[in-house]
Amino acid sequence: MSSSVVVAMDGPSGSGKSSTSRGVARRLGLRYLDTGAQFRAITLWMLRHDVDIHDPAAVAAQAETPVLVSGTDPAAPTITVDGDDVADPIRSAEVTAAVSPVATVPAVRTRLLELQRSIIADALAAGTGIVVEGRDIGSVVWPDAAVKLYLTADAAARAARRTAENGSGSAAATEADLLRRDAIDSSRTTAPLVVPDGAVHLDTTPYGLDEVIDRVVAIVERESVGS
Repeated sequence: MSSSVVVAMDGPSGSGKSSTSRGVARRLGLRYLDTGAQFRAITLWMLRHDVDIHDPAAVAAQAETPVLVSGTDPAAPTITVDGDDVADPIRSAEVTAAVSPVATVPAVRTRLLELQRSIIADALAAGTGIVVEGRDIGSVVWPDAAVKLYLTADAAARAARRTAENGSGSAAATEADLLRRDAIDSSRTTAPLVVPDGAVHLDTTPYGLDEVIDRVVAIVERESVGS
């Protein structure tokens, strides 16, 4: 495995990106970055500081204020805001409902794009390589990634997985929310969700997690030869 490999893992919510990315990074000895957690962390900060998340100008005015630090150990990824561990709070229903309007604000995306590229550059400088997951990694954040993947799954499978992860809730309501977020992510003006040029498209619907990790590891090993 090349120490300079960047694996860009894109796809809609619930497609299995997070679990797969962590598993692949652990298997191959690479670092791991969850960019979605960064958008959630910014959203949490906005909510805690009473910023109107439906006012793009208000969100943009505060986009540079939070201090975000993302840990990149796939065995125990961390994220802090202003020094506080927010790994659990960012997964709340309140943040989930609010993250899409915050993520569409160009100032937020610009701020996090710079942070994400810095983290990737640090991993490459350290000679470790990195798996980065999100919705615009192969298209915007790191278009020169040696390996690009686009994970999908049918809406029902994605909803079932997300409901199981949350431990509660209605699969039907979760599916409706996922489809709503898909529509927002795919239609936003800045960095919409797309299949990046050159990406390997993998439908995870019929596979278990270990099977998906095996398939992705094989793709990474094949695609990164000579990178």
